[in-house]
Amino acid sequence: MPFNPNNIGVANGSYFALPHAVDDATLVLLPVPWDATTSYRPGTANGPQAMLNASSQVDLFDLDNGDVWKSGIGTLPESAEVRRLGKAARRDAEKAIALLEKGVDESSAKVTPYLSRVNKASAALNSLIYEQTRQLLRRGKLVGLVGGDHSTPLGYIQALGEVYESFGILHIDAHADLRKAYEGFEFSHASIMYNAIRQTPSVKKLVQAGIRDLCRDEADFAANNPIVQQFTDYYLQKSLFNSATWASLCEEILAFLPQKVYISFDIDGLSPACCPNTGTPVPGGLSFHQASYLVGQLVKHGKTIVGFDLCEVSPGRDGSEWDAIVGARMLYKLCGFCICSQQRA
Repeated sequence: MPFNPNNIGVANGSYFALPHAVDDATLVLLPVPWDATTSYRPGTANGPQAMLNASSQVDLFDLDNGDVWKSGIGTLPESAEVRRLGKAARRDAEKAIALLEKGVDESSAKVTPYLSRVNKASAALNSLIYEQTRQLLRRGKLVGLVGGDHSTPLGYIQALGEVYESFGILHIDAHADLRKAYEGFEFSHASIMYNAIRQTPSVKKLVQAGIRDLCRDEADFAANNPIVQQFTDYYLQKSLFNSATWASLCEEILAFLPQKVYISFDIDGLSPACCPNTGTPVPGGLSFHQASYLVGQLVKHGKTIVGFDLCEVSPGRDGSEWDAIVGARMLYKLCGFCICSQQRA
């Protein structure tokens, strides 16, 4: 039976219940069920599946991007190996974190075996994601990585660094993620941007929007690194209180980004009203429409989105689907803007 986008979405293992095989897709979604280093509330490993479940209810005509689904959005299955590796690493991470929270030093022999195993597992994940995304990029596919915690896209960013000599990262997040080996985890979710700019020379600019929780080391690192440009939530909200428009602030943010842009989207960059169950929610944040408008302005200004990730969506332990519902809709927006930017390139 021919696919009818106006009919009810039929669960078929693909995001948005779309009929596209990976071979025929313009953009491929890669779910990564991983939350080994989550430092507060676990559960983001179940985010990709929760969003997949919710995505069949997303109407496919997008008010920003029209019938963008026709370009082809394919879905790779979750990796059983990644889930197995992540569960084992999470058990070790929880033991390490419990000791650290009791005041045991990271260098203690009580802690180091756990840290070593988690770091080894995280390095293995990075290699798996790197190889998988590198192969997709070589086939001319756009890739959207669906996390999982925010450590998951490092291998993908490194693969992009081999394709593009120069690109910037638009990082939407409540946190700066510029810590070096937070809690002793070399590839912590709180270290993703530190690792990305240190390990991928092609990343020439990191523009952060919505940041509202960071430590002194991160603030100093950002202030002293010309690659990093922060637009904290405090700055954005203060500007709005003083009669700035969101459109003018988006212009200010976009001015720091180069022609090619990778979007790294932590769902906690949004207000907790949109994602109450994410691992580390923080008061404040962008609205759904503010974030969508910001990404849409990239396309309007002729910039090319080379890829993206959406991370830290976590289903509620009480069975709440709200986070997944919001996440699925933001995921569709990201797919649409990414494809449309490439069509205009």
